[in-house]
Amino acid sequence: MRNTLTEGMFEAILESIDEGIHVVDNQGVTIYYNEIAAKHDGLLVEDVLGKHYLEAFPSLSKETSTLSHVLMTRKAIFNKDQTYRNMKGKLISTINTTLPIVVKGHLEGAVEIARDISRIKTLSDKVMELQSKMNKKTAKEFDDGTSYTFDHIRTNDPVFMQVKERAMKASALNSPILVYGETGTGKELIVQSIHNASKRPGPFIAQNCAALPASILESILFGTAKGSFTGAEEREGLFELANGGTLFLDEINSMPIDVQAKLLRVLEDGVIRRVGAGKTRKVDVRIIAAINEEPELALEDRRLRVDLFYRLNVIYLRIPPLRARRGDIPDLIAHFIEKYNKKFQRHIVSIDEKAEFRLYHRSWQGNVRELEHVIQSAMNFAEGDILVEKDFPMLLSEPMREMVQSLPEILLKTEADLIQQAMKNCLGNVKKAAEQLGIPRQTLQYKLSKHQSQSAE
Repeated sequence: MRNTLTEGMFEAILESIDEGIHVVDNQGVTIYYNEIAAKHDGLLVEDVLGKHYLEAFPSLSKETSTLSHVLMTRKAIFNKDQTYRNMKGKLISTINTTLPIVVKGHLEGAVEIARDISRIKTLSDKVMELQSKMNKKTAKEFDDGTSYTFDHIRTNDPVFMQVKERAMKASALNSPILVYGETGTGKELIVQSIHNASKRPGPFIAQNCAALPASILESILFGTAKGSFTGAEEREGLFELANGGTLFLDEINSMPIDVQAKLLRVLEDGVIRRVGAGKTRKVDVRIIAAINEEPELALEDRRLRVDLFYRLNVIYLRIPPLRARRGDIPDLIAHFIEKYNKKFQRHIVSIDEKAEFRLYHRSWQGNVRELEHVIQSAMNFAEGDILVEKDFPMLLSEPMREMVQSLPEILLKTEADLIQQAMKNCLGNVKKAAEQLGIPRQTLQYKLSKHQSQSAE
C-alpha cells in the first residue's frame, strides 16, 4: 500500500505550524492563509482567502511586497523585515521568508512564512525615541557630556604610559582612531580624554554597537526621514547630533556588515544619508571606534570589514589588560577607596597587606572595572577602617596561587617566538616567512607590528 499525504493531512500540518503562512497562486490570488497569519494580521481567514494579496493589504505595492518580488524574480527571500497595514488600517510588522513554488519548471505561486514582530517593533520605536531624546540631552550637557581627562588616567606602567602619550598626541589631530582593549580596561576613559583635550567644539556622543538590535542601529546612527517606513518620523541620528564633535562607537565588531559599509562612506566622504532619505547631509565628526577582541580575529571571522579596519586604523591605541600592569593595582585600590569613601560616607583608611597581596595576584579577567566592583563590594560590608581578607568573599573561595601567565598570554608569547624564528629562517623576508607560517603576508605584517608595540611589556 502506497503512503501518500492527503490534502486534508497537508492542511492540518500547515495549521499546526506556529508561524503565519500565506500562499498565493502565480497571479497573486490567495489560495491558503492559516489562522496564525490571520491572528497576526488582525483579520479573518475569509477576509483574505480568494483575494489578491494587494487587495487584502493595500498599503503594500508591487515594489514593496516580498510576495511580489518573489513572483517576479522566482528568487527566495529570507528573514526580510516588512511593515504594512491591513485593509482595516492595523499596522503590522513581520519578518518574512518568502519562497517561489516551482513545479516542473513552471511557477505555480509563492508561499510566505511570517513571524509577527509588531510588539517588538513598537518597543524598538520607543527605544529609538528615548535614545534620540537622550542623545539630544547629552549633546547639550556642559563639558560635552564627558567627565574624564588625561589627569584621570592613573598609571606607572611604561606600556600604558606610552599609550597615554600617544593618545595625547592624537587629541591634537582629526584622524580616525581605533582603540583595542579587553572589556573593563578603560577604553572610554581614554576616548573621553582625547575629546576633552582636542579643540573640537561639538559634543562627545558614545554608542555601544552591541547594545542595540541590528534592526534599529542604522536608524540610531544615521537618523530617519519621515515616511521612510510606516510610522517613521524625521529624526536626527548620532552623526548629526555629534556634528563638530566626536562620535565614539564601542564594540564596532558587533555592527552589522552592511552598516559598516555606510560608516565607511562617512569616513571617506564626510556625508550621511538618513534612512529613507534621498539627499545626503554633510557632517564634521571625528570617529573613534573601539573593539574588545584582537582586530585580526574580527577580520578573519568577517565581523569587521577589511576596508573599514584600514580606514579606522590611522591611529591605533592598544590598552594593556590589568594583569599586564599589576604595578598599578595598589594605586588603583587607593583611588577606589577614596572614591567610595565619599560616595558611601565611609572612613576606610587602607587595605591590609594580605588582602592586597591576594588582589595583586588575581587574574582580573574583568580588568579595572572588576577591581573597582570588588573594592566597592568590600567597602559596603567592611566593619573596621581597614579592608581585610574577610571583606572579600571571593578571595576566601579561591586557592592561593603564585602569579602565573594566563592562557592568552602564553599563546601570545608562543606566537611571537614562532614569528621571530620564521623571520630569522627567511632572513627577514616577510613574504617567505608568511608562506612558512601558512598565513597571508598582510596578517604577518599586522602581527609583527603588534608584537613590536608590545615589546616593552
